Amino acid sequence: MFIDEARIRVKAGDGGNGCVAFRREKFVPRGGPSGGDGGRGGDVIMEASQRHNTLVHFRFNPEHKAERGRHGEGSNCTGRDGESIVLKVPVGTMLYDDETGELVHDFQTPDERIVIARGGRGGRGNQHFATPTHQAPREHEPGRPGEERRYRLELKLLADVGLVGYPNVGKSTLISRISAAKPKIADYPFTTLEPNLGVVTIGAAPYEESYVVADIPGLIEGASHGAGLGVQFLRHIERTRLLAHLVDVSDASGRPDPVEDFKVIQGELQSFGHGLDEKPMIVVAAKADVANPEKLKKLQTMAKRRKMPFYVISAVTGEGVDALKYAMGERVRELRSPKETVS
Repeated sequence: MFIDEARIRVKAGDGGNGCVAFRREKFVPRGGPSGGDGGRGGDVIMEASQRHNTLVHFRFNPEHKAERGRHGEGSNCTGRDGESIVLKVPVGTMLYDDETGELVHDFQTPDERIVIARGGRGGRGNQHFATPTHQAPREHEPGRPGEERRYRLELKLLADVGLVGYPNVGKSTLISRISAAKPKIADYPFTTLEPNLGVVTIGAAPYEESYVVADIPGLIEGASHGAGLGVQFLRHIERTRLLAHLVDVSDASGRPDPVEDFKVIQGELQSFGHGLDEKPMIVVAAKADVANPEKLKKLQTMAKRRKMPFYVISAVTGEGVDALKYAMGERVRELRSPKETVS
């Protein structure tokens, strides 16, 4: 189950109470106060993990509480600190304050961690209240309460290339050909119900490079207003560097004009906002093995007029797939910042 939004409530541990105690031992007639301090409450920590790719574990377990600190004890013994808890989230998760809507943190690298709720300080025992004129204090401090917060989690997958287009144009078949991803493939619309990620490797060792491709569920006209699957998954290509727009140039789709198909999807990207329609784009004519020559030529003319790279592929037969794979890799390399390393 792919879950990309969740709301959680976290409670850090309360601090332990300070102790009221007096030293009573043989041969120590005036031992004085000996109440120890309470232990500190545990923190709630959030950490980005590559082992997770969904927020489903928060959807069904929305409340998380750290351990409270142990109370202080006699003989000046300080209570044990409470255990902190670590909540693992996928890389690409954005953490928002659920009350104010403020972005608290954006987890973009593995093993990145922050404290999202701090444990309460332990209270002081009565040993701290002794003075020359007040030698038998019975005052002590209660532990401070730990922070309690409500957060909203939103997952945006991190990928270099996003595949967009109408349903059933061959996006899932393409990602299965160029990577190890195994998405569901069938001959009906909306087969893909959740985004799929695939790692594409180009070149040979020791000079091989890789990039990540995201297959987004298909869009249709009116998706920005809720038609089809809507645009709920487009957030997952907000961070992509490059879009590959697949257009069906066969007659199987039942849509007569591939250029109009292209414009419709572009319109939905523009309606979604976040600059998706302004991202660098490659136009891909899909299903070349059963292509209508007139549709193919019309789409190619449009791409040339817009000065967009154009490739013709058949994900079924493999025609043009390697050329497209290397072209996307080359463009991703150009768009990556110089500081980024390529694995």
